[in-house]
Amino acid sequence: MGVLSIDAGTTGVTALIVTEDGRVESRGYEEFAQHFPRPGWVEHNPEDIWQATLSACGMALRGASSPPSCVGITNQRETAVLWDRRTLAAPCRAIVWQDRRTAGICERLLPHEERVSTLTGLRLDPYFTGTKLTWLAENAPSVWSGVVSGNTAVGTVDSYLIARLTAGARHVTDPSNASRTLLYGLASRSWDPWLCDLLGVPMDALPEIVPNYGPIGTTDPSAFLGLSVPISGVAGDQQAALFGQTCFGVGDVKCTYGTGSFILVNTGGEIVRPDAGLLTTVAWQTPSGEVTYALEGSVFVTGAAVQWLRDGLGLIGTAPESEAIARTVPDSGGVVFVPALTGLGAPHWDPRARGLISGITRGTTRAHLVRATLEAIAFEVRDVVEATPPISVLKADGGASSNDLLMQLQADQLGVPVERPVIQETTALGAAFLAGLGAGVWSTQEELRKTWHLDRRFTPGPRDDTAYTHWRHAVSLATTHQPREASTQG
Repeated sequence: MGVLSIDAGTTGVTALIVTEDGRVESRGYEEFAQHFPRPGWVEHNPEDIWQATLSACGMALRGASSPPSCVGITNQRETAVLWDRRTLAAPCRAIVWQDRRTAGICERLLPHEERVSTLTGLRLDPYFTGTKLTWLAENAPSVWSGVVSGNTAVGTVDSYLIARLTAGARHVTDPSNASRTLLYGLASRSWDPWLCDLLGVPMDALPEIVPNYGPIGTTDPSAFLGLSVPISGVAGDQQAALFGQTCFGVGDVKCTYGTGSFILVNTGGEIVRPDAGLLTTVAWQTPSGEVTYALEGSVFVTGAAVQWLRDGLGLIGTAPESEAIARTVPDSGGVVFVPALTGLGAPHWDPRARGLISGITRGTTRAHLVRATLEAIAFEVRDVVEATPPISVLKADGGASSNDLLMQLQADQLGVPVERPVIQETTALGAAFLAGLGAGVWSTQEELRKTWHLDRRFTPGPRDDTAYTHWRHAVSLATTHQPREASTQG
């Protein structure tokens, strides 16, 4: 019997049936709508996420040889979701991780940043869930009154999906998602009363924190496609990808190339405090309570920049076309693109930064701009990796990792090999691995490691440091002010 993995991403939901030997037997995918009501605002309708989940899972199940033995969940992180505890209906749209509306709240709270960073390993940035909840409390009082009264539950996408899958029986989250909210204490491994008070979030509205695998809940047949199976694994998408890449050793590092790009370095049981704009996060927690931590660099817009070339500018018809078009020119012709379309994340952390294209001449073609976009992704990841401890190899996954030109540019810029696995949907694979461990499909991490297979290794060639210098200059122009110095406490 296989494991059903639900990957509720930023633009759609993927469902996989993963077999005991780590193969993908079947899959389903369903997109859902993105809403941009104002500049810098990004919202999702929670019901759309749920309906996409049902659709994607239905497709995957129809292609499976037998019903699944268990369910694993992974999700876009930091997105704030509210729902009625009784009806499970959402009183408002979810505020997505990309949303920048809380920049003013973050600036107001700056006097507390050192303590916040010490407790959470994070920064005061609109990226995280906590200030989104503060914004709702201050700007949507009719919605927030349900939270205060106890009728409305608060959570992230994982919590919302588990509530829907169990017909409201379970209101839970896991440490990997909780550690992205600005409300969770890394050392205490629990919701922190001081943080909740600072951000105005009632602690009793928050979900129970459970380990990343083990008994989490059971799907309700009346709610979920007639299935009654255990939910036995859950993790935020980037931590799930680290697990799916079998990065179980200290120093193992992966980069997921999706809507954004996210670099995680396994630091084992130690809470490592970065000093160069990175974050500290929980990678996963075992049922026995053992916690693995990670350093993370979050780049907000990478694959989304390619989508913008397609949907916003009409320069390409499909995202995969970007490689062929970019290969028609030897370089970007001096064009530099800083895709700060929703601000800049690590290591710059400027929520007010906006996108910038420089170096345009009469000779500039769409191919130059497309190639500059791929180069920008490689430069953004290099910015983050230069702030991490030295690495020997980067494991790559996510949709854009199928772009061979991008992977070669990345290896060149980092000066280390980039390894791409056969299964590039490692976020969903990680959720399946966690669920399988929780339900006894697999017994050890070593068993899982044997299922990882290399598709291609990209060895580094000559590095174009001149282009990178131009990139760094362009980033300085895109930022509205000098980025705040990263606290040595977090």
